[in-house]
Amino acid sequence: MADEPGSEQRMGDADALMWSIEKDPMLRSTITSVLVFDRPIDHDRLVDKVERASRAIPRLRQRVMANTFSIAPPRWEVDPNFDLRYHLRFVASPSVSPGASPGAGTGVSPGAGTMSDVLAIASPEAMSSFDLARPLWQMLVVEGMADGRSAVVVKLHHTITDGIGGVKLGMQLFDLEESPALDPGPIPEAPPVHVMNQWERVLDAWNHEQRQGLALATRLVPLTVGGLTHLLWAPAETLKRAGEVAGSMGRLLAPANRPLSPIMTGRSLSVDLDVLSIPLADAKAAAKAGGGRLNDFFMAAVLGGLRRYHDEHGDTPESLRMGMPISLRHAGGVGTADPVGGGNQFVPTRFLVPLKVDDPAERMRILHELVAGQRAEPALGLVDAVSLVTRRLPKVAQIGVLGGLLRTVDVITSNVPGVPIPLFLAGAKLEAQYPFGPRSGAAVNVTLLSYLDGLFIGVNSDPAAVPDQARFMACLRDGFDEVLKVA
Repeated sequence: MADEPGSEQRMGDADALMWSIEKDPMLRSTITSVLVFDRPIDHDRLVDKVERASRAIPRLRQRVMANTFSIAPPRWEVDPNFDLRYHLRFVASPSVSPGASPGAGTGVSPGAGTMSDVLAIASPEAMSSFDLARPLWQMLVVEGMADGRSAVVVKLHHTITDGIGGVKLGMQLFDLEESPALDPGPIPEAPPVHVMNQWERVLDAWNHEQRQGLALATRLVPLTVGGLTHLLWAPAETLKRAGEVAGSMGRLLAPANRPLSPIMTGRSLSVDLDVLSIPLADAKAAAKAGGGRLNDFFMAAVLGGLRRYHDEHGDTPESLRMGMPISLRHAGGVGTADPVGGGNQFVPTRFLVPLKVDDPAERMRILHELVAGQRAEPALGLVDAVSLVTRRLPKVAQIGVLGGLLRTVDVITSNVPGVPIPLFLAGAKLEAQYPFGPRSGAAVNVTLLSYLDGLFIGVNSDPAAVPDQARFMACLRDGFDEVLKVA
């Protein structure tokens, strides 16, 4: 019998590789989000909501168990010591007004907390590593913001899910109306706990590798036979296709010695977080006027900001190296059977983008073609196979190869489609949600998430690469304003 969605017993090869290279803390894959609500969040309702979600979605109660002497990927196992109080916490904004009356159901006085206060709380959360003895997620409710608002800082590990999967996962927590049915029904049973002994782990790992080997052979034998047959009947076409795949794999794994930016070269474990928001209609109008799509608008604006930042520092290269995840969650494709969005279903790519294109409309067109070329790379279908092989290398080799590739990325951009309808959490309406993707060795990660009629952009920069964050954000805002004028 197949496991329920989100309850797979072992990580996939790509996720296991992502987990393994975190032996180098600079390559951590932590996703952080800041959600802003129009009012205080009722404590009791939220605790009940999250408790129910943790029982309905096994991954929220599972920890990662790895065996140092096993080549099998780590297992997801239910934490026998799961304690919701560790994962869901409440704090007051530093700007809470003293002596004010507490907000209903919160116990915290209303105050004048700002987004800067929330980001100051979120930044150390984004920097800190997870307790590996517990499930890899946390929610921190920040109360006492201005105008009676509140915020929630959500932190989870990338091995749980990707950006689009995170949106699906969040839908298990949100309501579609402010006051849903007061009686949500009986609380689900908690997932059963079983802590394996060492012999069980060895046997389970052995069985997993046997199944993996059989599955791989099942896939490869028909491909090999079909390939040989095709080679006999159409040798020129077959060899051409093989050359295209080899060339594509070479581009995907092309070595690099250093970032292309001459100024964003430093790397550290620290983070600076900041946000932007843009009306969705304005962005769509600019994209349409430039003959592109929303992602083209987004990338062109980010590059425009980076161009300004480099110009102000007097050292602008011809190109930068951009990282971008290509989602496999498309209609009829991978991931459609998983309603809660567990696991990762994307392919990481990196490619050169021109920095000195003055016309923003032309910049959109160029980026559209570049991204289309990345999506068409034949090697994308071989990422799982490459991950399977790479995961079996010694960790030092994994970190050396992949870390060398990741640290040479100048900027990562990610565009996550959100939900176009109002969402509520424990009676509070969601007003904004800012995503902060992991840098994973890059200087900056800029992630966009749509919600209702807005685009919410989270900027995760490395202060060793971008020591003047305020100046960088001003350049980034100018980059978006420039592309908006295309409309």
